[in-house]
Amino acid sequence: MTDFSADVEQCLEVLHKGGIILYPTDTIWGLGCDATNAAAVERIIALKQRPATKSFVVLVASEKEVLQHVAAPDLAVFDYLSKVTKPTTVIYGHAIGLAENVLADDGSVAIRICSDEFCKHLVRRFRKPIVSTSANISGEPSPANFAGINSLVVHGVDYVVQYRQDDATEAAASSIIKWQNGEVVVIRK
Repeated sequence: MTDFSADVEQCLEVLHKGGIILYPTDTIWGLGCDATNAAAVERIIALKQRPATKSFVVLVASEKEVLQHVAAPDLAVFDYLSKVTKPTTVIYGHAIGLAENVLADDGSVAIRICSDEFCKHLVRRFRKPIVSTSANISGEPSPANFAGINSLVVHGVDYVVQYRQDDATEAAASSIIKWQNGEVVVIRK
């Protein structure tokens, strides 16, 4: 196992203080903050120069955490997720316990149960969902690895994770689906 414990400790300190982290996820590098802290989410909106009307993806570590933040989801979605091979974000209706500026106008939220060892460990230790939005300025392409991240983003956060910075593998964003009446509606492949 790779030792990323120092990074996790630094991230936890920053997240608890309402700060922003730049971190590797199970997909691309992301900007993260406490998904229950509206002021922290506002800081990410400002850093990304992003329209405030756009919703965010949040990461959780387990199905149980989805159930804590979504009112009455269709549990069949978990069977579907157990069979997919690509990281998949699901848009759920009726979000609860999250900052309003994380949600879409209709009250829905995009949640991904992370599979990456680092992210899973971080979210479990934080005990709250973490925002995960691409580490780019709005309108720019999402960086495929750490080397592709704009220096304005790197210098605009409170902590930059060291783990996987030297990984040159080109990563891709997650699939995004909406689960409607037991059927998958693909938003992004």
